[in-house]
Amino acid sequence: MSSTIALNREAKHDYFIEERFEAGIVLEGWEVKSLRAGRLNLKDSYVIVKEGELWLLGAHVSPLLTASTHIHPDPTRTRKLLMHREQINRMIGSVERKGFTIVPLAMYWKQGRAKTEIALVKGKQEHDKRATIKDREWQRDKARIMKGGSRNY
Repeated sequence: MSSTIALNREAKHDYFIEERFEAGIVLEGWEVKSLRAGRLNLKDSYVIVKEGELWLLGAHVSPLLTASTHIHPDPTRTRKLLMHREQINRMIGSVERKGFTIVPLAMYWKQGRAKTEIALVKGKQEHDKRATIKDREWQRDKARIMKGGSRNY
């Protein structure tokens, strides 16, 4: 069983990833059950800084049908991220002074607790995205040539 709950593949395509961090996340009981079932979507989610704390917005946790009747789950509620104060201050400095954005890259289980991998990123222009795709395709073609070329001898 994989410990990865969800990946944000779009982030690697849309941004230059500068620095990665691991953050804990504050969850409600029904959210933990949904995460165990893998019902999480990180697409279009991002992290904001509010009053010196980090908050995850736009992450969609689909509630299970068996959720309790006396709670009303909010799938896209704002969730608090937990990190050391020094790390938060460093991220705030990068966001405010250097123009970085913070996005979640993945969510996974670590020793029974849900962790979020977040990263300081800069946006890619359209020509940067095309260059990345071109490089990736060349690497794939090169690997195919090397693999196929050694068998012909």
